[in-house]
Order: sequence, then C-alpha cells, then structure tokens
Amino acid sequence: MANQFVVQLKNQPGAMAVLAEELASRGVDLRAIGGGGIGESGHVIMTTADDATTKQVLDDGGYVYVEGESILAEVDDKPGGMARIARALADAGVNIYGHLFLGRWGDRAMFAFVVDKPDVARPILERKG
Repeated sequence: MANQFVVQLKNQPGAMAVLAEELASRGVDLRAIGGGGIGESGHVIMTTADDATTKQVLDDGGYVYVEGESILAEVDDKPGGMARIARALADAGVNIYGHLFLGRWGDRAMFAFVVDKPDVARPILERKG
C-alpha cells in the first residue's frame, strides 16, 4: 500500500480546496482521504497514487506534514474493536499520527494506520482481532 500523508491545514474555507487543486494540477490521484479540524487547526490524512509527487507538492507548498508507511489492520467491527488496537499501540509506546477507514467486510473493519514506530506497531496491527 502507498504511504500515508498527515498534512496540517488551517481550519478555514478553501484550505482543502487549495491542496486538492495543487495535487490535481500535478496529476496526483487521491486514493483514500479523511481529516478534520478544531479551532484554527485542521488536517487531512491521505494516500495517493504517487507518493513522490505528493511529497514534492507538499514540500513546494510549505506544508507541515508527516509521511509514513500505511500499515493495514483488520479490526473487530463491534464496540471496543478500535479501543483494543489503540490501547495495544499506546501500551507499546506507539503514537498514532493518523488512520484511514478503508471498509467493512462482514464482522471486520479494515484500517490503514501511520505511526511513529512502524516496526513496533506492525506486529500489533497485523494481528487479526
């Protein structure tokens, strides 16, 4: 899977539009995207079809961002599924920079995480459950 980018944005009208337009003008296709904002700060979490060009667009635009490996995790699609994963990562000293919901299949949900310690997180996130 492609890398994920967690990008800091101003929480104001047009901030996402400008980033999306910059990516589109360079031919970058968004594959998965999420985000939000509170107060003056916002963010977008995304994967694209072209990591190198995405990084160049972000660098050229002066964006503050974190780029990291997307680690897939299959989570029980029931109350407590995400809590279990988040707690296991926290107990291992792993910080979650961002995660994207990818879809549901039966009683399972699939997420892609980007974290500060991928080697520590990988066995936790790749564990089924």
